[in-house]
Amino acid sequence: MMTMRDIQKKLRKNNSKNYTLYTFCNFISLMLITAYAAMMFSPTVLKVLPEGGDSRKQVMAIFALACVGCVVFTIYAAGLFFRKKSKEIGTMMALGASKKRLTPMLISETVTLSGLSALAGTAAGIPFAWLIWQGFRLFVVDSDEMNLTFDLKCLWISAAFLILVLASAVVLALRYLSRTNILDVIHEEHKNEAIRPVGKKCGILGIAILLIGAVAGYFGSAVYQSIFQAYAPVWINLLYVPVFIGLYMILLHTVVNGWTAHKNRYKGIISRSMMKFQGKQTVNNMLVVTVLIAGACFGMFYLPMTGGSQIMEANGRPYDYCFRYPADNTFASETNLKELAAKEGLSIDDYKTTSYIALGMDGEEEVEDSGNRYHMEYREFCNEARFLSASQFTHMTGEKITVPKGQYLAIGDNDGNAIFANDKATLLTNMTTKEQLKVKFGGVIKYGLLYGEVGYYILNDEDYVQAAKGLASQWIEGMTFFNIQSGDHYQFADHLYRKFIDSMDDKAPAAAFYDRVAKYGKDLKGETYWGDTDEMTKLSFDNPDSSEFRQFWTYMPKIRTLDQNDFMRTFAVFMMMFLFIAIICMLSALIICYTRCMTIAINNRYIFDDLKRLGASPKFLNKELRSQAGKVFSVPAIVGMSMMYLLYFMIMYANDSKLTPGELVNMGICFIVVLLFAAIIYGVYQKTLSKMRKQLAITKA
Repeated sequence: MMTMRDIQKKLRKNNSKNYTLYTFCNFISLMLITAYAAMMFSPTVLKVLPEGGDSRKQVMAIFALACVGCVVFTIYAAGLFFRKKSKEIGTMMALGASKKRLTPMLISETVTLSGLSALAGTAAGIPFAWLIWQGFRLFVVDSDEMNLTFDLKCLWISAAFLILVLASAVVLALRYLSRTNILDVIHEEHKNEAIRPVGKKCGILGIAILLIGAVAGYFGSAVYQSIFQAYAPVWINLLYVPVFIGLYMILLHTVVNGWTAHKNRYKGIISRSMMKFQGKQTVNNMLVVTVLIAGACFGMFYLPMTGGSQIMEANGRPYDYCFRYPADNTFASETNLKELAAKEGLSIDDYKTTSYIALGMDGEEEVEDSGNRYHMEYREFCNEARFLSASQFTHMTGEKITVPKGQYLAIGDNDGNAIFANDKATLLTNMTTKEQLKVKFGGVIKYGLLYGEVGYYILNDEDYVQAAKGLASQWIEGMTFFNIQSGDHYQFADHLYRKFIDSMDDKAPAAAFYDRVAKYGKDLKGETYWGDTDEMTKLSFDNPDSSEFRQFWTYMPKIRTLDQNDFMRTFAVFMMMFLFIAIICMLSALIICYTRCMTIAINNRYIFDDLKRLGASPKFLNKELRSQAGKVFSVPAIVGMSMMYLLYFMIMYANDSKLTPGELVNMGICFIVVLLFAAIIYGVYQKTLSKMRKQLAITKA
């Protein structure tokens, strides 16, 4: 005689595919969330992504989107599981099992199934992150900085997510058990979630709302700051909400109306109707997938946009080597450099050297008030800046320029951008004698080799002599440019870099962001300069290959061969994090698409069986299948990738109201990334189609 437990086991066995799909969804969600959290809170990564910096904020924002996507995905998977399991519940109730008896059995099974799959996913998350990281080190680039360490505090996020999974599963289990009509419970899996008809202009209106939200969100902070003289609050990000509303409307229009007008209203009626009858979950899934694909594009686009410009700048330099150093450092003398080059069988060419001075500039500084507000205050000692005379600049670069007396020019990049420049100064101060020179800003001169966070400016020759009179040696520095005849090689460049570091004194290396003039101004007022606090990044000559050292050392030389070959190593951790974002988001999107398509196959099996009985050919059935699965993959891919591509295009243009040749090249690389993603998505789509055919017993046409 069979017991209720025996019957329940047979029902579970008959519904094994549903159990497998549910545990797979839970496992994948927890694995991806744990892996992302482990990377995001890794000390290795946090050291490279400074606190409060844009990079860390962007990583956090994408993590939040990934979490939302996984939450929606797991709740959807749980809902689908219990819709299928409702037949088991109804059968047990029909055989006389009471709800009181079924409740503990169902709760126990739900907690066990959900908990074990979630725990397995959590356990697999950190090894998964480690494997991806080590693969990057093995096949792309490796460095001492890439020694990955984890902070187990990240497991609190996994624990919170696990609790959410369990709570959602239990609530849904009790909800389906609370049904009073046995027939409703049994036939729950055949119920559809149809979408009501929407207007034909829904899609166009959605595009308009999406664009309005993107523009409002992007410029909202700047507008708020200029109007209220306050830092933008967190809620200003709500201006991005119309993006998601518009996106939902676009997807809704795609599912309900489509974007092509059909002359024959009956053409494709079966696939369109199936899509509409299950439209709510389809649209919700497509929305999540679109956001995840956009996140994947964000992660991948960030790499060429960050690295492409720097590599192009290095390739376009007029000199192979650019050294800057304190006045008493003799490493870059022509005699010493020629001796070092001769040992490697090389010759120095186009040797140029000069000195320049560091002066104090006045200007305005943001001063924080209460309530997140700020105001601008004049500072006589605002910042430190390096000045060359017009004749010195001509000597070093070969470019003849004229600087009117009483004016100064800022040196910008090769496109004329000088975002680090102080263009408001009216006084220059000799920091030894405290003599001052009245000046005004005269514009920007293009010369990328001298552009960076350490600002360089040009003075009229007479003004330069006057400003330099009596200046102590610590405010005087040297500069040397040269090329290598018949080509350079990496071994010599690396050797020269390390010899240059050895020539420095034993004091801690000066950081580019440490401003001696600003410190002097703070000391005069009895205030503490932020650069003297414990929060300041400390550099050390002990690790000259770290990204921190190479980015922030004041005297970091510009060596073309070194910069070209070591770019990946210098920014390896930074690049790996954004590559990881792309991998996690794309994996999540593809898994959700696959799960949704398999759900379509399971839910619509009886429709395809009826079509077979009516004589539908394999060609027709495959066409209907492609129509269903195609939209699940193609629409989010097209919308997500084009949305992020246009966003980056807008960002590049908004920076300086133009697109530079370097930015156009980077956008071209991003387009290649789009094509690569499209190929990956298409490959997974074909594999999914094959699985759907097997599920529905449809032969390939």
